[in-house]
Amino acid sequence: MSLPQDDLPPGYRKTALVTGASKGIGAATALAFAKEGYDVCVNYSSDRRGADETVAACRDAGVRAIAVGADVADQQAVRAMFDTCDELLGPVTCLVNNAGIIGGTSTLPDLAQEALRRTFEANLFGTVYCLQEAVKRMRTDQGGAGGAIVNMSSLAATLGSPGEYVHYAASKAAVETLTIGAGKELGPLGIRVNAIRVGTTATSMHEREGNPDRPRMVAEATPMGRIAQPQDIADAVVWLASPRSGFVSGTILTVAGGLAP
Repeated sequence: MSLPQDDLPPGYRKTALVTGASKGIGAATALAFAKEGYDVCVNYSSDRRGADETVAACRDAGVRAIAVGADVADQQAVRAMFDTCDELLGPVTCLVNNAGIIGGTSTLPDLAQEALRRTFEANLFGTVYCLQEAVKRMRTDQGGAGGAIVNMSSLAATLGSPGEYVHYAASKAAVETLTIGAGKELGPLGIRVNAIRVGTTATSMHEREGNPDRPRMVAEATPMGRIAQPQDIADAVVWLASPRSGFVSGTILTVAGGLAP
């Protein structure tokens, strides 16, 4: 059984590692954890300035926070990131696998091999690499304190995103299957694993990926009449990591304003 995050063994502090936390959902999530009293390891790939801003906001909330650069698709870099977190903050008690890419807009026949490879490396392989390192530190059968892992999926996993992001949708569907299996495998080790199926969110990702009109179109089709704000997702992540969801594992929580397949 996973220990409540506010009732950890001696020598442990509530520590969250959030990947892709230099902007958008990741930054909002890191700050939400800081406000809940977690020390925070802010991962980034290239946006050091954004990561430093996230760290400053977390520290303003009264906790310890650090920025650690690592491409989650690089297993050695992931190992080094967790080692740095161990040294400066302590072992993680919550991991949020938020880092990911869309991999560009493309029809399936025109999808480039490099885009496919990079999308799965970032979205699926990176999630696995981070999960593996977190489990080493959390598992109660080897002296860990237990913990919670939250993976980021997407509504695309159920919609398929035809003509736009089929490769991205497929990578997120794989993340959901991973979440279900990991929840079952790791529950006896004191680790809960869940995922959030994220609807379109007000971040810069779609503009960066070449589809700036998508948020407006999705908002028009969403029953609640808008797309998500990063805080909507962050609040759900913190709940899944908290003792308030202590009997929830292997579950995919959809946060999409009522929009469904």
